[in-house]
Amino acid sequence: MQRVNVYHTEVKDEPGGIAARLKPLAEAGTHLEYVYSQRSATRPGYGDLYVAPISGSGPLAAAKTAGLHEVPEPIVMRVEGDDKAGLAGRLTLAWEKAGLNLHGMVMSVFHGKFVGYVTFDSVADANKAATLLAELGTAEPSAVNRSNATAKVC
Repeated sequence: MQRVNVYHTEVKDEPGGIAARLKPLAEAGTHLEYVYSQRSATRPGYGDLYVAPISGSGPLAAAKTAGLHEVPEPIVMRVEGDDKAGLAGRLTLAWEKAGLNLHGMVMSVFHGKFVGYVTFDSVADANKAATLLAELGTAEPSAVNRSNATAKVC
């Protein structure tokens, strides 16, 4: 698992609202790996847009132009590895047993590999989750199906 430094901006909840914020990033050649948006629960007609990563002077300037700024929350962790049947269930069960509450989770599989983004309530929870993921990835196959999931907290 690796911490993702997330940038946020508010967007209008209308056609083109997200595109208007992403256009400057695209024009600056920003290679985004994480794009998440949702309607605002507290502000009708608006939504929240989160993106990552943003680095380099051109993309950072474009982010500023688009109204994006780095935020400490949500605490987003990227998880990836070899796809194994039942891995998401085993992983979330291990986190549950450790008392970790997930803020959110999205996982996808492509060509035998999985990648996901998991949000946690605290850095301590994220660190604990990374440790548990590493343990699942190195456990004996008889105890749990082996996975090559990575665990790295920054």
